[in-house]
Amino acid sequence: MFYTTTYESPVGPLEIRFSTKGIRRVLLPGREIVEDEALTPDGSSSVVDATVKQLNEYFGGRRERFALPLDLDGTEFQMLVWESLVSIAYGSTCTYASLAKKIGRPKAARPVGTANAANPIPIIIPCHRVIGADGSLTGYGGGSELLYIKEHLLNLEKANANN
Repeated sequence: MFYTTTYESPVGPLEIRFSTKGIRRVLLPGREIVEDEALTPDGSSSVVDATVKQLNEYFGGRRERFALPLDLDGTEFQMLVWESLVSIAYGSTCTYASLAKKIGRPKAARPVGTANAANPIPIIIPCHRVIGADGSLTGYGGGSELLYIKEHLLNLEKANANN
């Protein structure tokens, strides 16, 4: 059984799905995922309370890292990529190629990009910090129509880094 709640963020409503283990997904505005598991609205969980508190702090420029229980489900390679995303410093960016090198797969920039796009918990697992080799912002949340969110998050972090 999975639970769901909505968080009204500065970039639009985020649907947060969680289990008894932790956060399972953060769906960006306009994104939908159909899962086999039943979803039940629940806004009273300690995980929800902690998530809302930390998201408020993040969007307020007062939180650089999240400390929340996660319930990740992915391939071994995806998990490796997602774990490495957390180590990208707040207010910093890296390229898909440099991330591939960091995980010991220097020729896997494209698969890293694919794993990055499949990140089920954006913002909390900061996939927005990965940019193109030429410094351009590339797809976010699996598509280019959400690049405004990536740009907003990077600008927020840049404005608040080292404060």
